[in-house]
Amino acid sequence: MGKIILVTGGARSGKSSFAEKIALKFGGGRAAYIATAQIFDDEMAQRIKIHRERRGDNWQTFEAPTAAEEKIFAAGKNFGAILFDCVTMYISNFICAANLDDESKLRDDVRTLIEKLIDAAQTVDAVTIFVTNEVGCGIVPENKLARHFRDSAGLANQILAAQAEKVYLTVAGLAVDVKRLAEA
Repeated sequence: MGKIILVTGGARSGKSSFAEKIALKFGGGRAAYIATAQIFDDEMAQRIKIHRERRGDNWQTFEAPTAAEEKIFAAGKNFGAILFDCVTMYISNFICAANLDDESKLRDDVRTLIEKLIDAAQTVDAVTIFVTNEVGCGIVPENKLARHFRDSAGLANQILAAQAEKVYLTVAGLAVDVKRLAEA
């Protein structure tokens, strides 16, 4: 049965680098990388290039902007550690294709989306490390799409955290296991 670790934090907090280190530790020096980002412009292409170069040859990348649970199942056949980077990008991909007029359905659909990821991660014989962004610490967004994204990311993070063995919050390159510190 698989194990889940959640790594969250703000932009440029060090969450991906931290998650990469623990994935290689659990994977014995090799790991699967499930990439959810899509290249729509030169800046995103450069970000992805930097991530790939930093990871090096110890990783096999599985592209998964959608239907990522299938990639978790595939990666779990050959790897003891799977890094899913990142949940918020995956949600963004989903929301951009969703109907935003029915908030209740959107919330249910996001819950189902995340539950599929959890089911896959718990089924494979691997540690799955989910990277996500902590987006609820800012102001209330001014537009409907941004509010739906913030709310969906917050819901997804709570669902994942409830199933995770460890939940790390990264700040300024430092990680703290907040689940260990949390009060029920």
